[in-house]
Amino acid sequence: MIIRQAEIEDIPQIQIIRNAVKENRLSDPGLVTNEDCAHFIKERGKGWVCEENGKLTGFAIADLQDHNIWALFVHPDCEHRGVGKLLHDTMMNWYFTQTTQTVWLGTAPGTRAANFYRKAGWKETGTNGKNEIRFEMTAAEWLQQ
Repeated sequence: MIIRQAEIEDIPQIQIIRNAVKENRLSDPGLVTNEDCAHFIKERGKGWVCEENGKLTGFAIADLQDHNIWALFVHPDCEHRGVGKLLHDTMMNWYFTQTTQTVWLGTAPGTRAANFYRKAGWKETGTNGKNEIRFEMTAAEWLQQ
């Protein structure tokens, strides 16, 4: 398992993973374009992928402009192997070397993702959008882990 920086060439596999997930699915896959992905991994922040035998198994993208986690997804065939935690920790370590701003994310309630973030030390701070929980993490909280 290799965690490395996401590149533009990874976007087709990133889109496959994003659209294969069972929870937090996009209502319309066209809502997140290849151009959106490129903008976030090259201009707004940074992205990482997990690669195994030449195939991507998950990805994560942090947004430094809005101080949020734009994406963290693992292909359903690769769940429960630690991919999400490796991507999360890599992304969070990088984020807090770039800024001390609190980072936030939104995810649907009652999902494995919500439980994942709670276990990782994220704090619920309210709601985001229509039906998401808003989680936040401060630099101090991250560094204490």
